[in-house]
Amino acid sequence: MLDIKLIEPTMDYAEDIWRFRQEIIDSDDNDKFAGCGNLDICASPQEWIEAIRIGSDSSTCPRDKVPSNIYIAVRESDNKIIGVIDLRHHINHPILRTWGGHIGYYVRPDERKKGYATKMLNMNLENARNIGLKRVLITCSATNIASERTIVANGGLYDKDILVGDEVIKRFWIKL
Repeated sequence: MLDIKLIEPTMDYAEDIWRFRQEIIDSDDNDKFAGCGNLDICASPQEWIEAIRIGSDSSTCPRDKVPSNIYIAVRESDNKIIGVIDLRHHINHPILRTWGGHIGYYVRPDERKKGYATKMLNMNLENARNIGLKRVLITCSATNIASERTIVANGGLYDKDILVGDEVIKRFWIKL
């Protein structure tokens, strides 16, 4: 059984947040920082945590953004951050309704192929239900077979492919 919990990031995890960030930077992933908010441009864990707090409330969220909650997935047995996942409160935004979707996620490269992404998405779907969403749009690159499997394992039904630049993106809907 996967012993993880989704929690809002706090300074208690600052060192691991920064290690996690560096692992993403050092990776050769195409989808770097998916679901991580602005972790790539923040100068410190504290700045990232504050940006998450501001972005989670519609009254403080920047006008060009959509309110969202970003969670760290922490393995309970060793308190290690396994991944990051977000939940956008709505997709009334041109990019999100086309190819961004309600949820994005990223799993540490050394923790992949262990079922964590599937578990994280499943837990975040409960968060989506709790804020009143009836269905969520989730997308992935057509070449990201692991992410597609994660989405389908959580009830994702294929909608269509769209072209974003020179990349084919698959769209899936999950009814809650």
